[in-house]
Amino acid sequence: MSRSAEPFPYKLIATDLDGTLLRSDGSVSGRTREALAAATAVGAAHLVVTGRAVPWTRHVLDDLGYRGLAVCGQGAQVYDAGEHRLLTSVTLDRQLAGVALAKIEAEVGPLYLAASRDGLDGEVLVGPGYAVSGPLPATPFTDASDLWSAPLNKIYIQHPTLTDDELADAARRTAGGLVSVTMAGEGIVELLPLGLSKATGLSLAARRLGLRAADAVAFGDMPNDVPMFAWAAHGVAMANAHGELKAVADEMTASNDEDGIAVVLERLLG
Repeated sequence: MSRSAEPFPYKLIATDLDGTLLRSDGSVSGRTREALAAATAVGAAHLVVTGRAVPWTRHVLDDLGYRGLAVCGQGAQVYDAGEHRLLTSVTLDRQLAGVALAKIEAEVGPLYLAASRDGLDGEVLVGPGYAVSGPLPATPFTDASDLWSAPLNKIYIQHPTLTDDELADAARRTAGGLVSVTMAGEGIVELLPLGLSKATGLSLAARRLGLRAADAVAFGDMPNDVPMFAWAAHGVAMANAHGELKAVADEMTASNDEDGIAVVLERLLG
């Protein structure tokens, strides 16, 4: 590949996973792998920044041969993929989360619940009625006390009739002073530790690498990527992105199924 005279303009490439780096079938295309390899070969660091907790992320990183840092759990976890260890992990105050859930249910009625337990092997617990999207492993629970029996990174909520946007808006309105609320995908509205976002974890990981926001280009597709775009110098939304993210993006690219990340990196590489 010929190179332009201009150097690659970013030292940090932050990519979301689902709907962004991963295609609809869960794979990473050869073209995107090659573009990321070319960018890292000229000195850029690639950081995966995902809403998935570490147990739901490790197999993707291993498949990529990824050995760097990854930001998981919506910013709660900074994970060293090469050493298979957690460097930082932020947990949800379970008492506050219980109050937040009660406030939301008082407003909209009963919710379907799931939760992500903390740790390298933390289970995702799924309660009655909660619909899990995709093939990722989950452990069912029926006794509500099981939800609170171990440290959690996040709680997932679903509603029988409200849309994801309506549910997220209601949760912010009623419980936004207790927890952070984000939408990470279809059917994925999450309650997080107050103030936590992808930008929190990304800034921590970047600092460990000696890099700054001014060094970063970020790729994403959902509202949970908005804080990451606000932090990074340049935010690129996929064609399949939610309208809330498109509204704050610096650039639009092709969809995750059309190698949108590669399209941008190839242009920047020259």
